[in-house]
Amino acid sequence: MKATALLESQHRKVEALFKKLENGRTDPQVVLEELANSLAAHMAIEQEIFYPKVKEIDADVINESYEEHAVAELALKRLLMTDPEEEAFMARVTTLKELIQHHVQEEEEELFPAVEKKVNEAQLAQLGKLMKARFEEVMEAGFAAAVPRGMAKTSSDVSKKELSRRKTKSAA
Repeated sequence: MKATALLESQHRKVEALFKKLENGRTDPQVVLEELANSLAAHMAIEQEIFYPKVKEIDADVINESYEEHAVAELALKRLLMTDPEEEAFMARVTTLKELIQHHVQEEEEELFPAVEKKVNEAQLAQLGKLMKARFEEVMEAGFAAAVPRGMAKTSSDVSKKELSRRKTKSAA
C-alpha cells in the first residue's frame, strides 16, 4: 500500500473512533485507549519516516504539521487525564477532534497530492511498507511508550530534534 493511502486509511479509522467516543454507546476508556494508541502510532510514522522523506516537497506544510502534532498530542494528554464523567470530557474530545480534522484536511488536500506528483508509485509503496511496520510496532508498545511524559515535551519535539541531529552528523 502506498504511503499516502496508508495514512488516509488511518485517518478514517481515527474518525470512526471519534464517532464512537461521541455517541456514548461504548466504554469511553476502551475507545480512548485505542484512539491514543492509534494517534501516537500515526504521528510516529509521519514524524519519523514520512515527513523527513517529503519535506523538500513542501517544507512549510511539513513544519506546520509537526506543530499541529505537538498541539494535538498535548490535547490528547489532557483528554487522557480527564475522567469521562467530568464535564470537560466531551469538550476535550471535540477540541481534539477539530484539531485532527484540520490537520487531516491539510494533508489530504495539499500535502498528499503534491507528494503523489513528485514521488513515484514504487517509492510510495516502499515508504508505505516501512511505515506500516513501524505503525504496528508503536501500536503494540502503546501511547505511553511512544510519547514523552508530561506536558513540557512532545513526540514532535523529539522527532524534530533527532532529525536535526542526523542532518548535523551527516554534514560533518
